[in-house]
Amino acid sequence: MAQEGGFDLVEVSPLAKPPVCKIMDYGKFKYTEKKQQNEAKKKQVVVQVKEVKLRPRTEAHDYEVKIRKIREFLEDSNKARVTVMFRGRELSHRELGHKVLERVVGELKEVAVIESAARMEGRQMFMILAPNPRMLQSQRDRAKALGAAAGAATAALSAAAPGTAAPSEPPAARPAPEADGKDTGGGAS
Repeated sequence: MAQEGGFDLVEVSPLAKPPVCKIMDYGKFKYTEKKQQNEAKKKQVVVQVKEVKLRPRTEAHDYEVKIRKIREFLEDSNKARVTVMFRGRELSHRELGHKVLERVVGELKEVAVIESAARMEGRQMFMILAPNPRMLQSQRDRAKALGAAAGAATAALSAAAPGTAAPSEPPAARPAPEADGKDTGGGAS
C-alpha cells in the first residue's frame, strides 16, 4: 500500500506490542529533521572562556585595564578565567595571589559570579568567573526598551506629513582651485 502511493513504511516504535509503523516519505522526513537541527544550531549561543593573566605584583594601571577587559568579556556573555602567575620565590607567597583574586571578585561582584574557586595548578593560581544572570537579564531588558523606543521614533517620523519637514540646504560649494600651477590641495610634497 505504501509503495503504491510512492511512500515508505517506517517502523516508529519497534518495542511496542504490536510494533507501530507509519506511512511517510522517509527522505522528506530526514530532510526536514536535518533542517530543524541546523536551525537549532544557529540559535545556540557558544560561550567562550577568555583568559586574563595577572601577577602578584601587577601595577595599578595594568590591573585596572585587565579588570576592564574582564568586565567586557562578562558583558558579552563569555566566561573569564583569571590566572595569577608566580615566578621564583613568589611561589612561596601564595596568599598574595589569593589577595589579587579576592580583589578581582570584589570589583566585579555586580557582573560576575564565581564558577570555579581559586586553585593552584603548577605555578599558576586561577579561578573562573561566569556572567551574573541578573546582569545579563538587565542588559536584555535595556536592549528591548531601546529597541521599542527606536521603533516608536521611526513610526513617528514615518507618520509625519512629508511637507512639514524643514528643507535641507545643499552643502556649501568649495571654491575652484586657481589655475596658476600651484598645488593647493594640502597633500604631502
